[in-house]
Amino acid sequence: MYSERAKSFMSVRKLVITGMLAGVSILLGSTPLGFIPIGPTKATIMHLPVIIGAIMEGPMVAVGIGLIFGVFSMIQAMMAPTIVSFVFLNPLVAVLPRMLIGVTAYYTYKFTKSSAASAVAGTLTNTVGVLGMIYILYGAQFAAAMGQDHTKAAALIAGIATTNGIPEVIVAVVVVTAVVTALKRIKKA
Repeated sequence: MYSERAKSFMSVRKLVITGMLAGVSILLGSTPLGFIPIGPTKATIMHLPVIIGAIMEGPMVAVGIGLIFGVFSMIQAMMAPTIVSFVFLNPLVAVLPRMLIGVTAYYTYKFTKSSAASAVAGTLTNTVGVLGMIYILYGAQFAAAMGQDHTKAAALIAGIATTNGIPEVIVAVVVVTAVVTALKRIKKA
């Protein structure tokens, strides 16, 4: 009887945390808060709920939240397009790397027990995954859309990774560490 109650509580808690983080993702994706324009590209903080979900509830919850992030990337590409939005209409660019954030964040946390390391790993998964897929699938077209010669696609994408990636990592470490610490205190109470 007790184990059934414990399982039920864990399921309810997992559902509540998943719903809360999914709601945050939907809010971020529906407002300018989630995608911050930097020239023709956009930085993001939408990976933060995915990382938090991975640490608190595991990779499957985080994959679901990452799916929401990816779908909103595609919606943003359609509803508020920029000159490079065409790349985000492809789920291999917009969705797959976002779903993988939770996997890398979870296993990094599992092996290091560090929210900060998990935040770095999850953020880098997003940055490297998205920009890597852009380079592989659309390198020349992306460079042309940005007004660059196709031979400079790698340098252009590396520049975006640096410009957007470093601030995203810093914000992720600060926010994820604070939120996970607070959630763990609540969980113990």
